[in-house]
Amino acid sequence: MRQEEGAGDARRELLSAVESLRWVQGLPPLARPADARHAAVLVLFGVLDSVVPAVPDAAVARELDVLLQRRAATLRSHPSEVSFPGGRREPGDADAVATALREAEEETGVDPRDVEILGLLPELPLAASSHLVTPVVAWWRTPSQVAAVDHAETVDVLRVPVAELLDPASRFMSVWTFRGREREAPAFDVGGTIVWGFTAIVLDRLFDAAGWTVPWDTDRTRPVEEFFPRPARGGE
Repeated sequence: MRQEEGAGDARRELLSAVESLRWVQGLPPLARPADARHAAVLVLFGVLDSVVPAVPDAAVARELDVLLQRRAATLRSHPSEVSFPGGRREPGDADAVATALREAEEETGVDPRDVEILGLLPELPLAASSHLVTPVVAWWRTPSQVAAVDHAETVDVLRVPVAELLDPASRFMSVWTFRGREREAPAFDVGGTIVWGFTAIVLDRLFDAAGWTVPWDTDRTRPVEEFFPRPARGGE
């Protein structure tokens, strides 16, 4: 049941979060920043199909989902992992927003005309593939049909309910070794769908900044090898 009084405004809270979130800890630095390639991802929130809000921006956090995708196992970078739609900036892209929207359309079929850009987070290092990635936070005015467009890159497109990500039972700290150092970062397990690394860190910080986080047990840890039984190449 919707809380009419004091329920908050998810879109407004996301706008505030984007304005306040200036950096994200937990990501290893790039080995050679000068050689990094630029990329962008689309962090797209929308109202669940089963919820019909009175006005488009009246939803509360538990009524939202976020668009994610599962990458193909054959990809050299971050194979089989769950990520935001996105990719490397191309010469024809005017800016990070253009990159994120183009990639999301190519990978998931999102119609850019239905997307409202709320703001950009600072460029973040993705050390495993030597990229500087700009998360573009957006609001889905009218959710459109989405599906994996190019199966060579994306095998599944997911609209994951935010409430399930916020559930303390879904949350844990992932543990992995990178460059000889053990690292920990927030992660999510939603019905066996694991979200970790870069994607999970961005979601975790956004949830905190938006005031949506529900207290959870940060002492609960799982090694990355448990859900990716191969040398971890992504998520860093």
